[in-house]
Amino acid sequence: MSINFKEICKKYEKEALETLIKNCSIDSVYDEKSITSEHPYGKGVAECFEFLKELAIKDGFDVDMCDGHCIEISCGSGKQLISIFAHQDVVPATGNWAHPPFEPFLNEEENRLYARGTSDDKGPGIAAYYALKALKDNNLIDNYRVKLVFGGDEERGSSCLSYYFEKLKKEEPTYGFTPDADFPLIYGEKGIVNYTYDGNLPLNNVISIKAGLASNIVIDSCIVEVEEPEKLDAYLASDDKVKCKKISNNKYEFVGKSAHGSTPELGLNSGVIALGVLGEVYNNPMLTLLCNEYSNVNGKNMHVYCESKDMGKTTFNVGIIDYENGHFKMVVNFRHPENCDVDKTMGKIQECSPLLIREDSRAPYLYFDPEKTDFIKKLYEVYVEETGDTKNKPMAIGGGTYAKEAKNTVAFGSCFPGKVDHIHEENEKIDLNDFYSSIPIYAHAIYALGKLNNEK
Repeated sequence: MSINFKEICKKYEKEALETLIKNCSIDSVYDEKSITSEHPYGKGVAECFEFLKELAIKDGFDVDMCDGHCIEISCGSGKQLISIFAHQDVVPATGNWAHPPFEPFLNEEENRLYARGTSDDKGPGIAAYYALKALKDNNLIDNYRVKLVFGGDEERGSSCLSYYFEKLKKEEPTYGFTPDADFPLIYGEKGIVNYTYDGNLPLNNVISIKAGLASNIVIDSCIVEVEEPEKLDAYLASDDKVKCKKISNNKYEFVGKSAHGSTPELGLNSGVIALGVLGEVYNNPMLTLLCNEYSNVNGKNMHVYCESKDMGKTTFNVGIIDYENGHFKMVVNFRHPENCDVDKTMGKIQECSPLLIREDSRAPYLYFDPEKTDFIKKLYEVYVEETGDTKNKPMAIGGGTYAKEAKNTVAFGSCFPGKVDHIHEENEKIDLNDFYSSIPIYAHAIYALGKLNNEK
């Protein structure tokens, strides 16, 4: 049977956009202050889940709220289970936005929607939802089951899916995908280690340093308070390459450019720059050391650089720096290819560290052979059929997705080749043509996976 997925999905575009605008109007950054037993990630994520619950029940889906960690939207019957994993939490909206980040702005001339979460990951998740709705409405979920799972804590390490599988003992998918990366598809993801420098480190003339909100975002603003500000004034007057604004008599803001922690080379880390300047101006050798070590984002200055053909280079992103009352804390997001000896690397970093390093989390790399894995080949086939693009091939990336949390799962879209959606940056957006195009791709993918090796 030949199915025109573009045709059956076309009528859902207007509703999908309206849903996405409402969804992105909710500030779903992790909020420790509003956590309850029912809302483990705070009120914003909980509000998003409630919004999706009402939508899914109205459209006739089964819904499980998963103790507030995820929302599971499901339909169909049969032995084979196809799962789609998206997330509703977003990173903090740092930077200078042209429009308020949680007041979605539809630029009709550009045909783009701007807001935090439009591309990471509410837009792709809503596209997957309407793909599923189109299949259900057209009776195309036949002899297989589908679960669309929205998590609430992907950006902080995916405790939501850990709870989903480990605590709730939810079923692993026969095949799955997460719409949280790039097309055509991702067959490999780097391993990720988050670690923290933490301890007493008295610093000459430095009162405080406050920089960054999450380990996986390049620091774009670093606020420092110092004694003897005239020394820093003189340095800044002599070096016009350092972007720094004086806020008050002894308080300054070093300004950088945010980027995703998997691609720190695309940003400008104001926190690392500030460490170097303060180290030089106030004769703090430990700050100078840390600046030198992390000014090369691939680890070359620490002699821990590693690279592979499939997964590329090691990356080190300084995501948080906090100093006050003689106590120093710095959080680093380290990503590595499959041939990196993580234990050896961490040992080398500790050897040259002025403070004890605490390893906070470790996620292994992910790899499927794109030439030998049936469901990988099927997803790529779907992408080619729906787009006609045979030039771009499946790839490995530095980003970490839900694919590491579930079996038989890879990242599949939704960013199209050559597009930059500014995820984890200011002015995040989604091109509406891409948003609409992803709906039939996901519908086709769910259907094709549901039929893959499915004996009736």
